[in-house]
Amino acid sequence: MNRFTKLAAGLALAFASTLAIAAKDDLDAQRLSNSLDQLANDPTLGGYAQGEQARARDAISRLYGLKSKERAHALYIAERRVDVARAAAQVQDAQNRIARLDREHDQILLDTSRLEVENARRELDRQRQQAQAVAAENARLQQEGMDSAQAAEQARTEADQSRKLAEAQAKVANAAKRQAAAATAAARALRDAGDSGSATPSKKGGQ
Repeated sequence: MNRFTKLAAGLALAFASTLAIAAKDDLDAQRLSNSLDQLANDPTLGGYAQGEQARARDAISRLYGLKSKERAHALYIAERRVDVARAAAQVQDAQNRIARLDREHDQILLDTSRLEVENARRELDRQRQQAQAVAAENARLQQEGMDSAQAAEQARTEADQSRKLAEAQAKVANAAKRQAAAATAAARALRDAGDSGSATPSKKGGQ
């Protein structure tokens, strides 16, 4: 193998090594790009952390064309940017979930409060209706008591009137009895007097 052949073989080997390194570098960049695309296309997390995703994509783009010494640090930065983008998206999703749960909790409390208010209103209506029923019953009983008192007073009045009428009738009857007795006595006296007068002349004539 001559000198030129050796030099060509060395250049070919160096070029092959360079291609191998570049291919490996391209694989790292493609791996990170795929991971970032997977995050961006995630139906749950893809809409979050847009700024972090953009910075991660810029860090991945800077990997191409860098020298090996510079590339190691740039690759580390790109990997961390992808990790930060995913973590930020997960944090934002968790925060949104917490906020949604808080809203649901507040809504549940509001619904519970409304239900308690509605139940209290219904209980108040029930108690009001019960109080009205009791008041109506008391008024009815009071009216019945007043009616009974009036009926009793009227009965007493009628009884007094009947008693007074009976007493008056008794007095009239007693007076009639006395008059009848007096008339009977007078009639008897007249009759006795008549009998005495008719008996005297007969006695004289006999003499």
